[in-house]
Amino acid sequence: MRIFELCLLLGLIICALAVSFTKRLLTSIIIYMSYSSIMAVIWVILQSPDLAVTEAAVGAGVTSLLFFVTLKKIRAIKEENRDEQTEE
Repeated sequence: MRIFELCLLLGLIICALAVSFTKRLLTSIIIYMSYSSIMAVIWVILQSPDLAVTEAAVGAGVTSLLFFVTLKKIRAIKEENRDEQTEE
């Protein structure tokens, strides 16, 4: 069980660093969702299921959905895809 907990903590650190260094907004949101999901599992391990459900619902669910909608509204997703196609 200790090894699993260490892997989760390592995953949190990797996600935090990856969000910091990622240049694409869509990738950052997906990594943020991963961070929230890992954090929800850690809350379950710490025997706090109420916080785990809250983290999963708010962190990985509602907040990420709002980020996706915001990117869609400002058309950042289409611009990123257009930039990638012109580079190829």
